[in-house]
Amino acid sequence: MDVNNAFLHGFLRELVYCQQPAGFVDDRYPDHVCLLDRSLYGLKQAPRAWYDRFTAYLRTIGFIVTWSDHSLYVLRSGADTAFLLLYVDDIVLTASSDALLRMVTAQLRSEFSMKDLGPLQFFLGIRVSWSPAGFFLDQEQYAEDLLERACMTACKPASTPVDTRTKLDADSSAPVANVSEYRSIVGALQYLTMTRPDLQYAVQQACFFMHAPREPHLALVKRILRYVRGTSSLGLHLRRSAKLDLVTYSDADWAGCSDTRRSTSGYTVFLGDALVSWSSKRQPTVSRSSAEAEYRGVANAVAESCWLRQLLGELHVHLDRSTVV
Repeated sequence: MDVNNAFLHGFLRELVYCQQPAGFVDDRYPDHVCLLDRSLYGLKQAPRAWYDRFTAYLRTIGFIVTWSDHSLYVLRSGADTAFLLLYVDDIVLTASSDALLRMVTAQLRSEFSMKDLGPLQFFLGIRVSWSPAGFFLDQEQYAEDLLERACMTACKPASTPVDTRTKLDADSSAPVANVSEYRSIVGALQYLTMTRPDLQYAVQQACFFMHAPREPHLALVKRILRYVRGTSSLGLHLRRSAKLDLVTYSDADWAGCSDTRRSTSGYTVFLGDALVSWSSKRQPTVSRSSAEAEYRGVANAVAESCWLRQLLGELHVHLDRSTVV
């Protein structure tokens, strides 16, 4: 669902004044200003006012805000459950029964001006494909647009996103000619990792040098784009599983960065057969041994697993077994 003019629905807490708009100036008081009762686009208070208004209404119809994610709401109605996810003015809504889904939709449309876009197909650039086995999430169109923006639609595909035989450093050669373009492409690649965990490590390596990219760093970005060229249709499968066990895998190198001697750790978390969370991140401090580097990586993986268990509990999905790391 999509909310029409979402920021116009919010009520302001503060006293906010504005000049009389052109064409609507009061002839008797041309020097007076307007006291705003509701938010307008452009006000820094507008996003918070809209969120407060929307959350307050959801509470009146029985929804509860989850502690794990303040954009996720849960409604229990007897044996049925509804979930609502809010991203600014875009809403994803699902329920365990059609009757509850219709009731919540009608309540939302009676309070706010919004459009029902039907079954979920696209959300924030992510395409959702349905099948009896589950969901398939991909960003093929986003990847094609990114390749066109980088002028690499006709490039030769690469079989891997990164060359693991070489290590990049900060001052290896001349700086790139267009730093802003490098940052823009790498930032776009970061969003592509939402459904492409195979890109996570390579994009993370490219992000290390955003402040002062060099020619080898640009070559890495082009290598990633060449890999995307040949794999733009890949995505993420979310399959139904017989067992809902949370299993986490963790790994770390030791002193992998030649400049800072810091290690890089990563993890993947599976819920049943579905990959639900992943990360590749440079550790904040230097580890004095490989065991210490691995321990820091495991600590990050356990923290993510604890958060996921809390989130699943708030979604009324209770795990019978402990998480295996």
